[in-house]
Amino acid sequence: MDTITLSNLLFPDVTMTPEELEEKFPPRNVPEGAVVTRMAPSPTGFVHLGNLVQGLTSERLAHQTGGVLFLRVEDTDAKREVPGAVEVLINTLKHYGIFFDEGATIDGDQGDYGPYRQRQRAAIYHVYAKKLVAEGMAYPCFCTEEELAAMREKQEANKETTGYYGKYAMWRDRSEEDIRAQLDAGHPWVLRFRSTGNIANQFKFNDLVKGELTITENDIDHVLLKSDGIPTYHFAHAVDDHLMRTTHVVRGDEWLPTLPFHIQLFKALGFKLPKYVHIGPLMKMDGTSKRKLSKRKDPELALTFYKAEGFPVEAVYEYIMTLLNSNYEDWRRANPTAPATDFKFSPKKLNPAGNLFDYAKLMDVSKNEISRMSAEKVYTLLLEWAREFDPDFAEKLAADPAYATSILAIGRGGKKPRKDLATWNEAKPYMGFFYDEYMQKPDFGDKFSKDIIISVLNKFLATYDFADDSTVWFDKVKAITAEIGFTADMKAYKADPTAFPGTVADVSAFIRLAVTGKTNSPDLYTVMQILGYDRTVARIRAAVQALAD
Repeated sequence: MDTITLSNLLFPDVTMTPEELEEKFPPRNVPEGAVVTRMAPSPTGFVHLGNLVQGLTSERLAHQTGGVLFLRVEDTDAKREVPGAVEVLINTLKHYGIFFDEGATIDGDQGDYGPYRQRQRAAIYHVYAKKLVAEGMAYPCFCTEEELAAMREKQEANKETTGYYGKYAMWRDRSEEDIRAQLDAGHPWVLRFRSTGNIANQFKFNDLVKGELTITENDIDHVLLKSDGIPTYHFAHAVDDHLMRTTHVVRGDEWLPTLPFHIQLFKALGFKLPKYVHIGPLMKMDGTSKRKLSKRKDPELALTFYKAEGFPVEAVYEYIMTLLNSNYEDWRRANPTAPATDFKFSPKKLNPAGNLFDYAKLMDVSKNEISRMSAEKVYTLLLEWAREFDPDFAEKLAADPAYATSILAIGRGGKKPRKDLATWNEAKPYMGFFYDEYMQKPDFGDKFSKDIIISVLNKFLATYDFADDSTVWFDKVKAITAEIGFTADMKAYKADPTAFPGTVADVSAFIRLAVTGKTNSPDLYTVMQILGYDRTVARIRAAVQALAD
């Protein structure tokens, strides 16, 4: 059987030609050097940090060059598809500031190069499948699952490479009679690529992250179309990236083993090969060794983790940028207020081996980001988070926005702002004492007698004047310190701690505990100003009463 006849026999309903598809999806009108790239996830419902790394890499490459970023849903594997997964992905990436110029959306498709969901593109793939058959580059295979399993067992027993190739490619050169008999009997078939590669041959290939690679040719006759007519990832991504005019493919380096086949497939189809950006895995320290972040072991791999913990989007974005380009931190120090989009991102500065995820560093980055925000912005973001993850706290915050904002303004602004918060999840423990319902009962410990503490608190109440400025207020605290035989001279105390029963720091701690229930809090004078005279006095009196009982 000649290949033209075979192509018509296999695809009798395919009348469109590759040339017509080329006209329908012409080259894009983008500036010279502009990057056209995509995110092409499978709709499995799990959106992870690796998606964000890939998404941010793709977004920066596209938008800093005046190019296009589109979303394509690779849903050819129906068994793995989770209902609603596309919506979860779109909303999650949108939350982290990654917006698509075109592609799949919650409401359908947007753009001139769709459909953007692969299961809706079957007719397009069949056009190119027919072309490959007609050119002798693909053929039908009628092997059963049992035959393929037996073949694999034999290869393993002989310690041979497993796969459908060479003498094991039993349908590669079958006669017209055999093929027609199978088709007439209604037996299912898959379409396989007719590889011309030889594993004895190698060639050089340049990846934008890995650099120059030595590639071994592919000799496997991989499946292009499954028995239901839906393409495999390999075939679909080649057709789609060509017709959607993708210039750069950003993906994890777990795809490197299939690169020889993809290069071969693009060549067979007559397509220009895009540039590849293979990103290394995200890793973490496990004892003294590194390992890849795991869905099963590491909650921090899921992007839902960062939202629930309350990391601001800006913090996660900044941290990912430090992972992607090693010179980003130096740039940020030199440009502390510039938008991250001003940074010139380069795929060549990605770590070829992958990046080590450092949670402590993320916390530091987040503290810096929050410290630079205005109190109003912190309030807005905190309230938004609390409404989803701590409704009771949200109710308190929303009841008096001015009060909550004044709390969050403590130590904010200036060259060295306070860095109390790394996540919104830390906000209630940090500021909860400002709300009577969250105030903890003070624990004064047993270092000092109750009589001493009661004496300090009563003396403070006797002289406390809400109108005092911070200097007068602290002078009164120091006066109380001297009255009870403690010292305000910290140098003298450090020189001879046995000379004094306590210091002004201890006196301040008694008052702080009575007012806040905590040993650590923001500036105590400011705390009292925000609480107001009546609440401050009431709390101190309550502490005295509790100590006296």
